[in-house]
Amino acid sequence: MSVIGVCSWSLQPRSARDLVKSVRQCGLRSVQLSLKPLRRDEWPEQDTALRLEDAGIAIRSGMMSMDGEDYSSIASIRATGGVRSDERWAANLASAESCARIARRLGMKLVSFHAGFLPETRGDPQREAMLERVRTLADVFARGGIELALETGQETAATLLDVLAELDRPDVGVNFDPANMLLYDMGDPVAALSALASHVRQIHVKDARRSGVPEQWGEEVPVGDGEVDWRGFFDVIRERGLDVDLMIEREAGKRRVRDVAHARKRIEAFRGADTP
Repeated sequence: MSVIGVCSWSLQPRSARDLVKSVRQCGLRSVQLSLKPLRRDEWPEQDTALRLEDAGIAIRSGMMSMDGEDYSSIASIRATGGVRSDERWAANLASAESCARIARRLGMKLVSFHAGFLPETRGDPQREAMLERVRTLADVFARGGIELALETGQETAATLLDVLAELDRPDVGVNFDPANMLLYDMGDPVAALSALASHVRQIHVKDARRSGVPEQWGEEVPVGDGEVDWRGFFDVIRERGLDVDLMIEREAGKRRVRDVAHARKRIEAFRGADTP
């Protein structure tokens, strides 16, 4: 059964103890856990697992980031995001192998990440190279019985659908983020969710407004204050029978706990049910 949770990095925790405190303040009991602080030994893995378990907080999935990503502009992340960089591929593959081992030990069944801006045309040498790297990563995680989910937003739903068809890997799905579709100006979030529904493994609940200016970031805002049609969004979830976790993500603003708690209440209202 799907649950409502929060992306750990949204709460900007300094430690596992800090994460537990913030998750409780949000009124939640589930997280998508960033693997970076564990991979870098900033958070002791066993201590993190025990603190979350003792607090009754379930780790529902993980998040893997690639080193060297530069989000200072759309142009910079297009050049450095995901698996695009030839220079960093060997290091990122090693990092992914470490993440896969951690995820397996923590009992995760799903890990999401940004593959990077995937070219829309089949036969494009850059696309072929990136897809081969995604297949390699899928193999790494599959050895531990873990599926991968590609984060949406850096390409249109049509391009991502074609990529998934070309990949032809049932263990690679989609982490759907409606706000990213707006931040990168890659289409309507509701229509994109409907198109990708059969591939969706998890949803990030996040809101945003388009910038209206080519190659300029949109603005992330609290859930309900942006351009996502949440009523239509949850209609698609019901109509398509999407039984996937809803992970609240907040990557801007100074009142993260308040914003996450507000998002939780909005989700509960749209779902018409209590938080699991």
